[in-house]
Amino acid sequence: MSQISNDWLEPLSEEFKKPYYRKLYNFVREEYATKTIYPPADDIFNAFHMTPLSEVKVVIIGQDPYHNVGQAHGLCFSVRPDVEIPPSLVNIYKELSDDLGCKIPNNGYLEKWARQGVLLLNTVLTVRAHQAFSHQNMGWENFTDAVIQIVDQQEQPVVFMLWGKPAQAKKKLLHNPNHLILEAPHPSPLSAYRGFFGCKHFSKANIFLQEHGRKPIDWQIEDV
Repeated sequence: MSQISNDWLEPLSEEFKKPYYRKLYNFVREEYATKTIYPPADDIFNAFHMTPLSEVKVVIIGQDPYHNVGQAHGLCFSVRPDVEIPPSLVNIYKELSDDLGCKIPNNGYLEKWARQGVLLLNTVLTVRAHQAFSHQNMGWENFTDAVIQIVDQQEQPVVFMLWGKPAQAKKKLLHNPNHLILEAPHPSPLSAYRGFFGCKHFSKANIFLQEHGRKPIDWQIEDV
């Protein structure tokens, strides 16, 4: 696993010392040594590398990394530029188009969001190939709960987008009145029509950020 070295390191340093994390580290290392695991090991912490803590403006919470070849690269909902856009991201793009008039791009690579302060955080950061949720309950949830709490403790206003019940379960970790919590059904084809479409989270986030003196997010992903 490539190490976190930016301003996330200090607030997360206590987590790295805890027994659960040592057990998790050993488990993940053994999994990479003996099985096909996604994302590539150097990409596990990409969300932190690309979005320093001091720059976090929006948090989008996913669950499990994509588990098919070439998809996962450490940012929730995102895939590499040459990979087919997954169904949930297709629906995110549809909502962006309806909400802000964004053109639907030809790729699902969301690094542009991450570089602007959108923390694209899965609650579990690794997965076995073709085995969804195979690394659940191994310790990642403890780690990412700590991440959410660290962001919650920041003074600068942050928008939390909680899509679907697993993400909404993290609401109990959020106590800072400086932040905005937005909730909607998950954008998957199974649930997007229950209220994800029309939620206008992207425009609401930008209005909130501007009202609090923070630069809004340019949500438009360009074609490649």
